[in-house]
Amino acid sequence: MQQKHEIVLFDGVCNLCNGAILFIIKRDKKDRFRFAAIESEIGQKLLDKHGIDPNKIDSIVLVSGDTAFAKAEAALRISKHLSGLWPLLYSLIIVPKFLTNVVYDFIARNRYKWFGKKESCMIPTPELKSKFL
Repeated sequence: MQQKHEIVLFDGVCNLCNGAILFIIKRDKKDRFRFAAIESEIGQKLLDKHGIDPNKIDSIVLVSGDTAFAKAEAALRISKHLSGLWPLLYSLIIVPKFLTNVVYDFIARNRYKWFGKKESCMIPTPELKSKFL
């Protein structure tokens, strides 16, 4: 199955994650990304397809073709396609994953405490609805 868009899976109840998705949308000038909450049916199907246990994932996931990336690698690969200076972050891809994921995991572990969470997944506005699966 050939996909035109890369898919970003995110924690739909996390305020930080929802903010990150809006940040990506604003800088996705080439309309490269589509989005789905990890908790959604399509999110669950994609995790299953890529052998990712939803109970063990505390991360953003980027599905690109037949490959899925998680944690810092997903974030860096997304940054590569954003407008502005954000693609410069992609140079951090050379840093070993265990180091970049230490920072990522620290933020992920504390995201609800620092940024809070919603009672339910974000409902996109009519203007953004086409970006969500």
